[in-house]
Amino acid sequence: MPAVAVTPATRAAAAPEVACPRATPPVPPPATPSAPAVDSGQRKVGGEALATAGLAIPPDVPPAPAVTATSWLVADLNSGMVLGGCGPHERRTPASVQKLLLVAALMPRLDPAKVVEVTRDDLKDLDPGSSLMGLVEGGRYSIESLWLGLLLKSGNDAANVLARVGGGERGRQGGIDAMNDEARRLRANQTHAATPSGLDGPGQYTSAYDLALIARACFSREDFRRYIATRVAEVPAQPGKPAFQIVNDNTLLDRVPGMLGGKTGFTQLARQTYVGVVERDGRRLAVTLLGAETAPLGSLGEAIALLDWGFSLSPDASVGRLVTPEDRRSSSLWLMSGLGLGAALVAGVLIMTTPWRRIGRRARRDAGQR
Repeated sequence: MPAVAVTPATRAAAAPEVACPRATPPVPPPATPSAPAVDSGQRKVGGEALATAGLAIPPDVPPAPAVTATSWLVADLNSGMVLGGCGPHERRTPASVQKLLLVAALMPRLDPAKVVEVTRDDLKDLDPGSSLMGLVEGGRYSIESLWLGLLLKSGNDAANVLARVGGGERGRQGGIDAMNDEARRLRANQTHAATPSGLDGPGQYTSAYDLALIARACFSREDFRRYIATRVAEVPAQPGKPAFQIVNDNTLLDRVPGMLGGKTGFTQLARQTYVGVVERDGRRLAVTLLGAETAPLGSLGEAIALLDWGFSLSPDASVGRLVTPEDRRSSSLWLMSGLGLGAALVAGVLIMTTPWRRIGRRARRDAGQR
């Protein structure tokens, strides 16, 4: 279905972009630095209707809820259809939802049973007031425990260790490089990681659309779905520290029917961010939002409102789609096959041209023919 007043042609012909419905927080949010400009071609990834800083929803559907999030997207992870969004390709600061990119990049590489030792460098640059799993220097933890600490408690310490281990010889920076490589593979072109945890770093950004691509990759993995839905996990005892439990901080798991899991984030720069997935009646919808305020609903309340809106729409309502790495490969194969056909045609022409004709004439001459 076409989108409402958001195509480039419509903007040129009539009108301003459709403004996103906005809820007004009781206290104006602090000013944040402007995000880098988005390349015009990249704004069209997933469909022309998504190339907007404003609202993109199908026609003749219920109005999208008013939220404080500066950008958001609702998509069907099964079909890949984008149901609607606000500034879906606009670059924003991710906060801890960045950890999902760490998952997408490194979970396929790391053996969950492997035990690794925490170093001083893993912990030295962490704010004690930030989200931590509770790792101790010299402690030995399984990769699986680190994933649980990352996803249940948003452990920035766990993120540093996982990035270092997954980064190989290049250590933590190698893990960050792997995250950026994975973003390119997923075609999340408005995403760049500077830290493994999502703590603010220079030149770090993402978009609501890209987060949906990353969420789709994560939720396609059975191990990730199991981790993200775990309510309570046990962290084994370490020297000088007893065993302890970590409890999933995603309160929507027991509040929203069909909630498969979600990831929250917050920094002063990013404000509240969120990625969540809910399954109902065979539909698996993801919501991604960036730049939300704590009131009146907060990121969790806004996520519920957007998901309820998405489930109210027909399954065939869409304004675009989530691209896949396979789309790029298909295009490349099509191009290569096209080049192959062209090469064959050229070869055929060459076969019929002068050199072979000269050989034929010489053979006929030798045989007394003209």
